[in-house]
Amino acid sequence: MTRDPKAAADKFDDEHYPAYTMGRAAEMLGTTPGFLRSLDEVKLLVPQRSPGGHRRYSRYQLRLAARVRALVDEGTGLEAACRIIILEDQLEEARRMNTELNRRVQASGFTVTSASESS
Repeated sequence: MTRDPKAAADKFDDEHYPAYTMGRAAEMLGTTPGFLRSLDEVKLLVPQRSPGGHRRYSRYQLRLAARVRALVDEGTGLEAACRIIILEDQLEEARRMNTELNRRVQASGFTVTSASESS
């Protein structure tokens, strides 16, 4: 069986590829597997499962878990920390979409004025 080296290399760059076992993820975060399970229970992280049913985490999920861990360590409750992370991610996505929309509008040659500028 031959493997495509390019496809394998792409996985290294894919932040959503589920490369880390629960034990390795907990070790990297300096936390316990129970903490990661709690993030799964509140549905902040829904890790992929290996064929044997073991949780697998991506780099993106580990970044989220690290952010929650920092908030919890500062005294924020777990559910509140998860809500903060979700809102931060939604804000970042809205900003990204706004930037992309502005880029497209500028490329098309249209000018956009705000309501306060047109009054």
